[in-house]
Amino acid sequence: MLRQTDEWTAIKTKVEKWKERPDDFTSEAEALQMLRSLERSEEEEVRKIYDDIYSLLAYSRFKRVSYEDEMVTTWLSQVHEENSRLFQWVQLQMFIEKVKAPFLPKVFPQIRETDHGSAKKKLAEDYVAIAEHFFSVYPAVESALQKAIDLAMKTEDEQEEKLRKWLQVLESIEAEMHHVTKATKAYQQSVTGIYYSATQLNEVRTMIQRVEQLNQEWEQLLFERKKDHSSALSELQQLIGLDEVKQKVKALYRYLQYQHIRKERGFHLQDDISLNMVITGNPGTGKTILARTLAKIYHELGVLEKEEVIEVNRSQLVGGFVGQTEENTMNFIQKALGGVLFIDEAYSLKRDQSSGNDYGQTAIDTLVAAMTNKEYAGKFAVILAGYPEEMRHFLFSNPGLRSRFPEHNHIHLRDYTKEELLNIAEQIALENDFFFSEKAKVELTRRIENEQIDETFGNARTVKNIVMDAIFQKGAQTNLQQQLDYEDIAVLTEEAVQSQKHGNKEEQSPLEELQQLIGLDNVKKEVKQLTSFVRVQRIREQKGLPTVPIGLHSVFTGNPGTGKTTVARLFATALNEIGLLKRGHVIVCGRSDLVAGYIGQTAIKTKQKIREALGGVLFIDEAYSLASGGPKDFGREAIDTLVEEMTKYNENLVVILAGYPDEMAHLLQQNPGLQSRFKKHIHFPDYSPNEISEISLQYAKKYGYDINESLRNQINDKLKELSLDGNGRFAVDIVDRAIQRHANRMIEEGQQWETDALTTLKEADFIDVFNI
Repeated sequence: MLRQTDEWTAIKTKVEKWKERPDDFTSEAEALQMLRSLERSEEEEVRKIYDDIYSLLAYSRFKRVSYEDEMVTTWLSQVHEENSRLFQWVQLQMFIEKVKAPFLPKVFPQIRETDHGSAKKKLAEDYVAIAEHFFSVYPAVESALQKAIDLAMKTEDEQEEKLRKWLQVLESIEAEMHHVTKATKAYQQSVTGIYYSATQLNEVRTMIQRVEQLNQEWEQLLFERKKDHSSALSELQQLIGLDEVKQKVKALYRYLQYQHIRKERGFHLQDDISLNMVITGNPGTGKTILARTLAKIYHELGVLEKEEVIEVNRSQLVGGFVGQTEENTMNFIQKALGGVLFIDEAYSLKRDQSSGNDYGQTAIDTLVAAMTNKEYAGKFAVILAGYPEEMRHFLFSNPGLRSRFPEHNHIHLRDYTKEELLNIAEQIALENDFFFSEKAKVELTRRIENEQIDETFGNARTVKNIVMDAIFQKGAQTNLQQQLDYEDIAVLTEEAVQSQKHGNKEEQSPLEELQQLIGLDNVKKEVKQLTSFVRVQRIREQKGLPTVPIGLHSVFTGNPGTGKTTVARLFATALNEIGLLKRGHVIVCGRSDLVAGYIGQTAIKTKQKIREALGGVLFIDEAYSLASGGPKDFGREAIDTLVEEMTKYNENLVVILAGYPDEMAHLLQQNPGLQSRFKKHIHFPDYSPNEISEISLQYAKKYGYDINESLRNQINDKLKELSLDGNGRFAVDIVDRAIQRHANRMIEEGQQWETDALTTLKEADFIDVFNI
């Protein structure tokens, strides 16, 4: 029986926790999952849990949509015991929200003595219309308020006294509105042309003033709460994560508020604090949102005239000819006066090795001049935003600009944690009226982790894309021919969240493909052993067992054409399928891709290649060439950078060094760190003549060519006579040359284009192939 299980205990505990703070309840998907795991029962304990869950669901949805829609009504109807304290509390909150809708204007239109008679009559008619509208909604408001009072009495809610004050004021307004109606109609009758009764007009004005005062009192009671010092700070606090930023902005707010008070009391600050900010962070960390928040704070404290943010980037500032950049930049500065000029990806204004026709520096100079010019200085704030490393280089290359952005005005937005990203995903789903099932949350976590490969990860932006894709998949997968329940409409399931991979399901696995390669028996054994080790460690990790550190960086030794690159690609794909590598691609490079010709650039080139390979395999062919130069050769810088970056990215990268055995041994001796990181060595032996023959036949079949058995034997004999380097490429080359010779023969002999003739390679096609 469920009520005797740990699951039942967990459900009761969770529901009780939710009931303690129903305003914070947002776990609708989890609550629905609980309902599915429970069975309807007439037992009181089970029935109470059902009633509490449905009450919470109804209240959560009512708060989100701001009215009692069909789903709210449906969930409330599922509650059996209407005397349930939680159910009555929910009803009370709903009644209170219903009476908060405004039913009178804050200020009534005023009848002026200079108005013409028709205008006076028109305003009097407006008064009557306002009164009629009030009387039309009054019964519902009064009824909702009375029901709220009754419920507050039943539940001994502390709001009862406040609700009675509301009712008292509401009834006073109703009484005064009757007087207004009577007095206004009397005034209407007195108006004739330019003539009217001044006594009646004054009476109407007096009554209107009383109604306005009562309405003001009503609203003060209705929306009575502790006023936040800053709506902008409040909005910032609502954002997920950003704890360090919130503290820094809060400190800035207090400082500006402090100076504002000093100024009001006549104290002078000769050197105002700089409002210019630098915001750094990776994509999707909230740089633009923070800039808008700062603008609101500046405006709330009277530091800036408006909270408007003018958002620009390089393309909007930099022109294509002399004079256009200054004009563009000044135009945006003038638009930003009184507010904030926000320059996104500001580092793009200063491009390294840019030509004389690049006017990014002109935009910077124009901006700096305006920030110090008496006409514009202090009249607008500049916020520069961009990626951390790029912004650091940018500011240090522009001393004039850097001095206008003091270090304490630099705010860094770190990447969101996994938990924060999950919270953001749930919030985005909630804003779109969707919820994640528990299994969907697990799949969502996996998808987010798979996207977290390098600095280009889009944080909240990427999470939003995942959620919106899941919503799309939910709609595309749902059978619209059946009756849709709540789960069909609003719950994102595991299937919806799963990444939609469009591939051939019948494709071979990489390990199966590896087994079909000719020869390489020892290589196949080594790779299988490595992938098995990884798979078992991943399973142990999922079960919460200790795992052995996974070191997959390898050295592939062997002559050219022995299959090193092919095996690397299959190895990468296999690690991706297991779940270790997030992309499973291979970046093949050599010395020229890593080593530059002048100081400082080799590290940059090497890091760039490593970033391209993140989530996959970096395959460095002829890697020994990195150590082929003298002590001042930049190849050593590439090796040092490689060791440093491998430590940084750990399991997010597999590096394979490839080359001749002796030369590779020499390379590893050049750097102790390199040697300690490459403990797995796999040797690729030369192919035998028979294996080269098999590779040739396999290659020919791949493109629809046939070689009969007699010719195969001749080829085998010929290969045995030759001095071969074991190069698999040789096997491909002889078939390619034979295919070309075959085509030439077909044309010269005027062959009929029959299938057999087009697909059969003959002895004549191989005459010149072996260079005999």
